[in-house]
Amino acid sequence: MTAMTDPPAPTAMHQSSPLAQLPIEFIGSFPDPLVRLEPPLPEIAFLGRSNVGKSSLLNALVGRRNLARVSGSPGKTTLLNVFRMPSLYLIDLPGYGYARASHSDRAGFAKLIKGVLTRRTSLTGVVWLLDIRHSPSKEDVEYSHLLAERGIPLLVALTKADKLGRAARGERLRELAKALEVPEEQFEPTSSSTGLGIVELGESVLAATATEAR
Repeated sequence: MTAMTDPPAPTAMHQSSPLAQLPIEFIGSFPDPLVRLEPPLPEIAFLGRSNVGKSSLLNALVGRRNLARVSGSPGKTTLLNVFRMPSLYLIDLPGYGYARASHSDRAGFAKLIKGVLTRRTSLTGVVWLLDIRHSPSKEDVEYSHLLAERGIPLLVALTKADKLGRAARGERLRELAKALEVPEEQFEPTSSSTGLGIVELGESVLAATATEAR
């Protein structure tokens, strides 16, 4: 196992997430939704459509440019990519809804994602990424029902929120909360390019894992 990388030097672009101050290492990519991670630590899974900006947000959240690879082609994450920080694991799930993937590939992604969300007892919480500009898809609604049934702690990160003004962001947040039947206080508008909401998202992740650790 490789040693954890040191936290990067702070930049003047915008205030960094508290996760950016911590060392991190890539543990591996796994096809098994129930893979056992050692040592046991709180686990936060990142869920979202294949083009929602998940890799960019993860990179912004931990303060690394290339931790989660950003690709011009959606659908590149096909396994569970696991990263370890001192007190938690970040689990990058495959993106769902990639239209160009074959039917069998899409079915495989869905099986892996749903296996984690419904059967992984070590999972502490989920950060669900949704593009603030778009209405929920059929798959988004299906995942909202699945997450509600599991009852696991959930935070919805609305990506690309810098594309809308403050008033429009608030309106879209309320619309999405109503459509998905998720309380408004569980939503966080974010932008990986401007840093909007990144600090708050990092604080929420740490708070969730600290609660689990007690």
